[in-house]
Amino acid sequence: MSVDIRHPLKKLIPILLKAKEENLNEADTVQRLMMVFQDALGYDPLTEITREMPIKTKYVDLALKIDGVIKLLVEAKAAGSDLRDRHIEQAKSYAAESNIRWVVLTNGVNWNLYHLSFEEGIDTERVFSLDLASDDIDKAAECLALLHEQNVRKGEHEDFWKKHTALDAQSLGRALYTDTVLRLIRREIRKREGILLDEEDLAKAIHDMLSEDAREKMGPMKIRRKRQRVSKKTDPDVLTLSEEETLVPQVASET
Repeated sequence: MSVDIRHPLKKLIPILLKAKEENLNEADTVQRLMMVFQDALGYDPLTEITREMPIKTKYVDLALKIDGVIKLLVEAKAAGSDLRDRHIEQAKSYAAESNIRWVVLTNGVNWNLYHLSFEEGIDTERVFSLDLASDDIDKAAECLALLHEQNVRKGEHEDFWKKHTALDAQSLGRALYTDTVLRLIRREIRKREGILLDEEDLAKAIHDMLSEDAREKMGPMKIRRKRQRVSKKTDPDVLTLSEEETLVPQVASET
């Protein structure tokens, strides 16, 4: 990240840890969160932080704005509370109505950042989970700097999300199980081992190497192939060949 927040964060961490030790209530925790967003993350408390954003008959604790536009919602819990993903439900409701894709859940010591997608219902994915009591200052600063006013203003949190999704198991699986990639691996194995493998056998062997968690995230094993398609031109007697991508499902290995 372009902003180094380690110095102000080091000053704030003891305050946040003491709040958890004393089990401060939610209102007192929010006061300390305001210090984090102002002193470490660069938000103007008068123009860029709104408290108790109304959601029908309820409220989201904090909303962070850039040039008057809400960019992130913050759901705060009492300092001694354990965080649960379900705690962001009311924030999700407002986020969906207002097309806000980022929600922070925190008790001051523990921080979870969520990204929301609205293509098919409301899909929520945790981007990072941070514990200021156990994680080192470098990790803490790197994670929380993603929320810094300057970084949000420049859209670095969106760039981070694009990289995050590009490197997830589902994305890597789509890239890995293509006939182009499998042919390259098969060619390398043939050079080294002197044997030519079938693409399906190779794909299954790669699939079996992966952890159960990775296989679950990637979904059923498929090979993405390119096939030739015959298309007619102006002269019906003239045929040319073009390419299109198609998915060819394969039988997943037993686990």
